[in-house]
Amino acid sequence: MAGSKRDKIKMTPEEVADYLAANFKVQVATVGKDGEPHLVTMFYTLYEGKIAFTTYRSSQKVINLRRDPTMTCLVEDGVEYNELRGVALYGRGLVIEDPEPRSKVGMVVGSRMAGLPVPEMGEPVDPVIAEGIEQALAKRVLIVMEPDRVVSWDHGKV
Repeated sequence: MAGSKRDKIKMTPEEVADYLAANFKVQVATVGKDGEPHLVTMFYTLYEGKIAFTTYRSSQKVINLRRDPTMTCLVEDGVEYNELRGVALYGRGLVIEDPEPRSKVGMVVGSRMAGLPVPEMGEPVDPVIAEGIEQALAKRVLIVMEPDRVVSWDHGKV
């Protein structure tokens, strides 16, 4: 039966949300000037339920997104075949200059990258650490993934 295995390994929307919330590394693909994929790995958090990360405003991915907002994100894990799980999101990467959401995302991701306890979105961070993260964020923008289509798999379901 065509598609039956695919249907068995597909995650529910709740499982997708839980999976994305439990992870923090995402492969991000944007479209380069000659149409080739530009692929990088980023640390992320969820902002309003969507994959979000900060990056230098002059980075290649931002240049690409300003020209063409097409973006694909992949979060995956597992080593053995029956452990493979993942979520691929296809849609648009929004470049957001607003310092308030950039700061909220930056505090979570920056704390994680520094090996510090990770705050909940919007929770206060130690003022000294917050100052250092804010200085690093000054040259950055926020990218939020707006998915049009989500594909998921969890081989542990079969």
